[in-house]
Amino acid sequence: MMPLNIIILAAGKGTRMHSNTPKVLHAIGGKSILAHVIDCAKMLNPSKIIVAYGYGGEVVREAFLLENITWVNQVEQLGTGHAVQQALPFLDIDAQSLVMLGDVPLVDVAACKALIEQANNKLAILSFNKADPTGYGRIVRADNQNVIAIVEHKDATVTQRNIVEVNTGIMAMPNMHLTKWLSQLTNNNAQGEYYLTDIVALAVQQGVEVVAEMTDDEWSVTGINSKTDLSAIERVYQARIAQKLLLQGVTLKDPARLDVRGSVSCGKDVEIDVNCVFEGDVNLGDNVKISANCVIKNATIKAGAQIAPFTHIDDTEIGENSRIGPFARLRPGTTLAADTHIGNFVELKNSQVDVGSKINHLSYVGDTTVGKQVNIGAGTITCNYDGANKHRTNIEDDVFIGSDTQLIAPITIGKGATIGAGSTITKDAPADQLTFCRSKDQKSIKGWKRPSKIQK
Repeated sequence: MMPLNIIILAAGKGTRMHSNTPKVLHAIGGKSILAHVIDCAKMLNPSKIIVAYGYGGEVVREAFLLENITWVNQVEQLGTGHAVQQALPFLDIDAQSLVMLGDVPLVDVAACKALIEQANNKLAILSFNKADPTGYGRIVRADNQNVIAIVEHKDATVTQRNIVEVNTGIMAMPNMHLTKWLSQLTNNNAQGEYYLTDIVALAVQQGVEVVAEMTDDEWSVTGINSKTDLSAIERVYQARIAQKLLLQGVTLKDPARLDVRGSVSCGKDVEIDVNCVFEGDVNLGDNVKISANCVIKNATIKAGAQIAPFTHIDDTEIGENSRIGPFARLRPGTTLAADTHIGNFVELKNSQVDVGSKINHLSYVGDTTVGKQVNIGAGTITCNYDGANKHRTNIEDDVFIGSDTQLIAPITIGKGATIGAGSTITKDAPADQLTFCRSKDQKSIKGWKRPSKIQK
């Protein structure tokens, strides 16, 4: 097998998207259209990936700074042939090239592999049958069914427009042929553009066999040209993810009401209710139950945990058999050990909660370490921000904090301490004692100044 060069055509503006964002940077499943194509390309193990970009310029390149990609700028968009000509200086003469399209996010790895295998000293094109082929290039075959040309819709005769086998734009061929064909392209057509599809006629003239590999999966070769296309392919993408989860044994209350904008891995007997959104990398352990209308991002939820409706979880780890929500918000940096309870309208940020602790109602706990078997009453707030800097609160094991309490950080609540309801605690509370604060006097301090931010 020859080395493989992959050329991705991604220079189009996408006028019908009606957006300042380059078409290829719009998202499907939380990932840009072009990122889907590049991911497919990488799975084919090429020696190099070349992306022809144009509209959006550096914005497109900057979205892929970590990728090992050769970028070529198609300053003038003069057709697909012209785009591939820009990549010509970077092609390896002893390699094959696979031409892919940057606006076809569901492109299939297996179909591309089959095409590459067909392209050994041949020109191989990917085709499919389209019920309404308007706007597509038609695959023209001779009486012996050999491919002899691809004719663009605007250049097709009435007879040719009745052909339903159409070109996907994805093709493979040896570079020794491609480099010669690119030099022979002309723009004598209705659009005044250099069509890459014209290399089919050149191949036939020069005795190079042209083969068409047909796919039955139309969505895998469907490009995006409008927001209507974008939404349609998004639904197809989500339906395919839902089907994979179902086949793995996940219970989805309604597969049509699931959104995965990243990846979800699930253990056994996982249940997911309707209208849940998963972003980034989410891992769900055995017997996890996600109730309706939850948003979960970059999270690990361990076995037996139950997430009640309308809970938001971001960059958090949740321990075994924990109970979260409803209407809870777990923000980045939060780690919950096993058997924790985080209830309705509770917000946690950058906090660690140990085994068996409960924060069940209407509380904010930020920048806090919570020990084992702690109970934090309703309306409790860790006052972690002094107006300039964040400070931590340390709540040791077996602490009971009464409702409507403010803990003014930095502060430590000792092991086994009890804090009386309605207290404002400004000093460390000793272990195994009741600490409370009551005051009838309101005071004002003249000349007091807010603290300034510490420079790090």
